[in-house]
Amino acid sequence: MKKLIERPEISENIKATAAYEQINKLLTAVAVKDLSSDTIEQINQEIEQLNSLDGFDKNFAKTIKAKENSIVKLLEKKHKIVPKNYYKKLWLALGMSTFGIPLGVAFGLAIKNMAMLGIGLPIGLAIGVLVGSKLDQKAANEGRQLDFEAK
Repeated sequence: MKKLIERPEISENIKATAAYEQINKLLTAVAVKDLSSDTIEQINQEIEQLNSLDGFDKNFAKTIKAKENSIVKLLEKKHKIVPKNYYKKLWLALGMSTFGIPLGVAFGLAIKNMAMLGIGLPIGLAIGVLVGSKLDQKAANEGRQLDFEAK
């Protein structure tokens, strides 16, 4: 797998430096996994696109983050390999929307006070975090988890 080129000029920009270090950590974690040649080729294309950027502008950190997200999505889609706490973060929002809002509406209708709608959100959040944690734990036990956490 290809490596990112060193960019000493980004040290002046804190966000760009943090994003560059983050994607380097991702690539290091991915390098130890056994991936198909097609996946490695696609990751190499993403790296080449980053390496081909001249200098950096205000959108440089956003571009790096977009490439990081596309690599994570590729790994999850093709190999079911995910970063640490991937499912927890995903299910946190899903729990609030799929469980929390309906539960809040049910409480509100049962008590005949729709102000109780908000009580379902923390319940949905807890359910989502629980489900996500279990899925993260399962991925770790099956060896499908990267030694990397997306921020």
